Amino acid sequence: MRYFIKLAYNGTLYNGWQIQPNAPSVQETMNKAFSIILSSPINLMGAGRTDTGVHAREMYAHFDLDKTFDIPSTIHKLNSFLPKDIVIYDIFEVSDEAHTRFDATKRTYEYHINTFKNAFLQEQSWYFHQKLDLDLMNEAAKSLLKHTDFQCFSKVNTDVNTFDCEIFEAYWIKENGKLIFTISANRFLRNMVRSIVGTLINIGLHKITLDDLETIIKSKNREKAGFSVPAHGLYLTKIEYDYL
Repeated sequence: MRYFIKLAYNGTLYNGWQIQPNAPSVQETMNKAFSIILSSPINLMGAGRTDTGVHAREMYAHFDLDKTFDIPSTIHKLNSFLPKDIVIYDIFEVSDEAHTRFDATKRTYEYHINTFKNAFLQEQSWYFHQKLDLDLMNEAAKSLLKHTDFQCFSKVNTDVNTFDCEIFEAYWIKENGKLIFTISANRFLRNMVRSIVGTLINIGLHKITLDDLETIIKSKNREKAGFSVPAHGLYLTKIEYDYL
């Protein structure tokens, strides 16, 4: 039987989702907890790979187990056993063919920028005090929807078959002294959101123009795009499936 897990985590203390040699990861931490609580070796498959320091408000993973178990009791035991920065919201049975990574149709990320220094948000948002042209940044964000090849925003030497992504929405809002960038797509490349945000910030600072953004995208060259903003401001906020 296959089970989906709905979870969230604060990524501050982890080297991302995926298991890493000699470094703590969310996947490894959860594998150990599930294996102990369910008294069976469990290897979770995640819906994606968040980078070191990136947070997830909504993440899915799945595992296979050839026995039944009491789900509410197991969720309670797991949340008691896991570190405080990982929480299990739900576990539910799905078809044997269901796959958290390959079946996801839409993923949404947010990037949070704090415009005033806040002692309580040092690891949950990026402090950036320079004035930004938010209207121009939103115009640039909207133009991303016209494109599908985002190689210029991808980490180099990455193992992918295509750099094509379908972006459904991309926009900025200002809320209580914080700037929040939201972007949704069918898939994302490694480092894609952070480099897009860095490029849009350069537009907001009037360092580059909207025409420059078009040139950058068409170049397919990571070196021509903007800097990568720090990971601790990035959140995976939603993953969607046609059957959930």
